[in-house]
Amino acid sequence: MLDLKLIRENPEAVRERLNRRGAGAYDIGPIVELDKQQRELETKRSQLQSRSNEIGKLVGQKIKGGLKPDSVEVQALKDEGNEIKVRLAELEPQERDLKTQIEALLLALPNLPAESTPIGASEEDNVEVRRWGDEYIPESDGLLPHWEIGEKLGIINFDRAVKVAQTRFIAMVGAGAALERALISFMLDRQIQAGYLEVIPPLLVNSESLTATSQLPKFAEESFKCAEDDLWLIPTAEVPVTNLYRDEILEESQLPIYHCAYTPCFRREAGAHGRDNRGLIRLHQFNKVELVKFVHPSTSAQEHENLVRDAEAILQALKLPYRVLELCTGDLGFGAAKCYDLEVWLPSAGRYREISSCSNFEDFQARRGNIRFKEAGKKGTKFVHTLNGSGLAIGRTMAAVLENYQQSDGTVKIPEVLQPYLRREIL
Repeated sequence: MLDLKLIRENPEAVRERLNRRGAGAYDIGPIVELDKQQRELETKRSQLQSRSNEIGKLVGQKIKGGLKPDSVEVQALKDEGNEIKVRLAELEPQERDLKTQIEALLLALPNLPAESTPIGASEEDNVEVRRWGDEYIPESDGLLPHWEIGEKLGIINFDRAVKVAQTRFIAMVGAGAALERALISFMLDRQIQAGYLEVIPPLLVNSESLTATSQLPKFAEESFKCAEDDLWLIPTAEVPVTNLYRDEILEESQLPIYHCAYTPCFRREAGAHGRDNRGLIRLHQFNKVELVKFVHPSTSAQEHENLVRDAEAILQALKLPYRVLELCTGDLGFGAAKCYDLEVWLPSAGRYREISSCSNFEDFQARRGNIRFKEAGKKGTKFVHTLNGSGLAIGRTMAAVLENYQQSDGTVKIPEVLQPYLRREIL
């Protein structure tokens, strides 16, 4: 959520930065006008409340000075006080309604792009930062897509999963299930070694949690909701892990906080019809290891770079070719101020595909979730900065392993770092 004070005091600067996402896409005019009305009402209410308190004291003084409670002078003060109470009773709900309208409009506004985020209109304007592992890109002749490899080896079953659920669900079988589990364990072990504290969070969260991390209200159609409860299946572990600290005031000495979490993730993939219908790239249910950070604002930018490196370390250990993209303002996620995407090489597509998105939200999520910290020796509190990224999406990593490590005889070589987990070298 954006700072209302910032919008009030610097509306043109806020407009300019929002317009970097797409000119005219977001209008802060109604917020500015409603905020003005709300503050005028607040001033009027404060003045009336002050006069009401003054009348109460005057009545007491008059009676103490010898006037009777039903005297004309005392009664006039009481009548004025009663009129003020009626007016206050009318103003208070009006003010609450204005605050509700303002909050709803604020929740619909995306984060301001960081000053360092490249300006652009679409993904075509994203900036490639670096590539790694070109020497590991296999010859493309005769290579199969991962779904064909999985079916031939009997380790992925699509048809039976569709029978059990619907399209965009899969079943891992035998060595496929073992490979998925090995990837999860390997990623968690590496991130724990890197300093992240593992969490197993709830897979169902309430609406307040999704609002705090900015999936609600904008992305309601992307999530699965339980009809009988105010509970939603998580789209990513970012939601429950970030909300572990919602409405808390941390001590500065507790920062930074690093968490990693493996969870299944659930997404409707609304609007994805016709794209990636086959394989492991775009599923309704998939596994992921997520990295989440809570940091001091002064270290936020460097913590973001470190987060990207932690995600890259997994791809490097698996010897999977990839590139890092810095997203432009037009392709930036709703809550992110700055974002890097990691894209892994998929030989069957002949191109890189996203496998991790590493975002710095600055104080955007913390404002929505009221996550603050108290600086040592100082009054008041500040909002923490939150960051997260996939470390990594398991299904997409498996797809990359199957395609990049496939052999001419139809088998798949197991990456060396996974062999101790699987206790085998070949699928």
